[in-house]
Amino acid sequence: MAASWLSKAVFYEIYPQSFFDTNADGVGDLPGVTEKLDYVKSLGCNALWLNPCFDSPFKDAGYDVRDYKKVAPRYGTNDDMKALFAAAHKKGIRVLLDLVPGHTSEQHPWFRESGKAEENEFSHRYIWTDNAFARGDGMPFIGGEMPRNGTYIINFFKSQPALNYGYRDIHEPWQKPIDDPACLATREAMKDIMRFWLDMGCDGFRVDMADSLVKNDGNEKLATMEVWKDIAGAIHAEYPEAALVSEWNNPGQALSCGFDMDFYLDWRGNGYSVMFRDYDIPKFGEKIGKNNSYFSLGSDRDVSGFLKDFLPRYEAGKDKGLWCLISGNHDTVRVAPGLDDRERRLAFAFLYTMPGAPFLYYGDEIGMPYRWVPTKEGGYQRTGSRTPMQWDRSENMGFSAADPERLYLPVGPLEGAPTVADQEKDPGSFLNFVREIIALRQSNDDLGNYSPFRVYSAEEGSRLFAYKRGGMLVAVNPSAEELVLELDGDYEILYAIGDSRTENGRLLLGRQSFAVLKPRV
Repeated sequence: MAASWLSKAVFYEIYPQSFFDTNADGVGDLPGVTEKLDYVKSLGCNALWLNPCFDSPFKDAGYDVRDYKKVAPRYGTNDDMKALFAAAHKKGIRVLLDLVPGHTSEQHPWFRESGKAEENEFSHRYIWTDNAFARGDGMPFIGGEMPRNGTYIINFFKSQPALNYGYRDIHEPWQKPIDDPACLATREAMKDIMRFWLDMGCDGFRVDMADSLVKNDGNEKLATMEVWKDIAGAIHAEYPEAALVSEWNNPGQALSCGFDMDFYLDWRGNGYSVMFRDYDIPKFGEKIGKNNSYFSLGSDRDVSGFLKDFLPRYEAGKDKGLWCLISGNHDTVRVAPGLDDRERRLAFAFLYTMPGAPFLYYGDEIGMPYRWVPTKEGGYQRTGSRTPMQWDRSENMGFSAADPERLYLPVGPLEGAPTVADQEKDPGSFLNFVREIIALRQSNDDLGNYSPFRVYSAEEGSRLFAYKRGGMLVAVNPSAEELVLELDGDYEILYAIGDSRTENGRLLLGRQSFAVLKPRV
């Protein structure tokens, strides 16, 4: 059984170095997250996902862990993390940490030991070839940097050597099966790390690159799934209220091997992307061009591309767990530059009336922009979605009292910039709309995380999309024309954006409108 609290969970993702700085060093910190918990709660969010907070050389923004059991000094201490857990729980907020199980930093003590010429406890904790001139069997590898006679496989950047969970399809003598003692030891080490933070008060983990553990595993990921059944099974048995969400984008696989949730990720051209971000990422300094995504007013797109991608995977996982939609994340161009305020309202109304536990990326609730800035800590084009939270119009937009040149990333220009403080004062602001749509979800079980979903109307060539959530009917019209939906019963409008009305057994949806209907009692 999944953690009981997941049925009502609405998550808020925080990139900690950019959220709120309490010690004026230019970098956000854990006390800053703790200080802003009331704001998070005011949104209607009752769970957090914190991007990596562990000690790291930050060649990939913390996704290169140097010590899994130590908070990075830039964020504070382990005691600060423990205090955050306690404060969040008092406010009814759960906290997920970001776990990186597939690789570590090249500065991790395990890796330093594994690279020694002499055989030791950690010699096979990572994937090493058996001589300096062996190639990586199709995977990227690094050689010439350690005393050991061999090269090592990397999982992503050069600074991220792959931990050894074994191979399914073995081609070389240095490749080990997943039940090799060294590979089993890697699993146990990861369980130990998870127990450490769960015992401190953590409520679970978002798992980075969850499908990357076992190599030569094919598209089926059968061996990786077997590894996760072991890890997740042990954790759930010991901590039944802990939750695990995978960066996998395949709920049929992820939810079958022990994860409670999987993300629907923004991959170029997939169903999620064509709903929100159907444009090319611009070159440095350029603006985003025409957005032909479903929610764009000028688009000619219907929902068929989304449903073709979404429905098979939703059906494969719906009885096993949650497939979660996101407003964006630290790897994704922010949604605001491609959609104007009205278009984003329709998009968010869709997000918060769909199944799964929704994830809101910090700043998306005020329409924070995507800004082209030079790469920072391996961010490259992703860096523009990681700029400091825009709290108010004070120095550095309320993010930090540090000198501007010391900021982790530059804040945007004040002119026209959205801020929390400005939008708090405006009842019609996007911030208050987000609160409203989350409250609608939380107050109606039919719109909840596990409530059934089925398509009601999605005719090819039509911009109208309607779907059932439990007994409720949800409809959206992102076009400039009034569209008509035939109803299968007697409904009344519970919530609407734009001009929507029922008439003679039909729903009339005006230009750029959205409606939630419930059966009339």
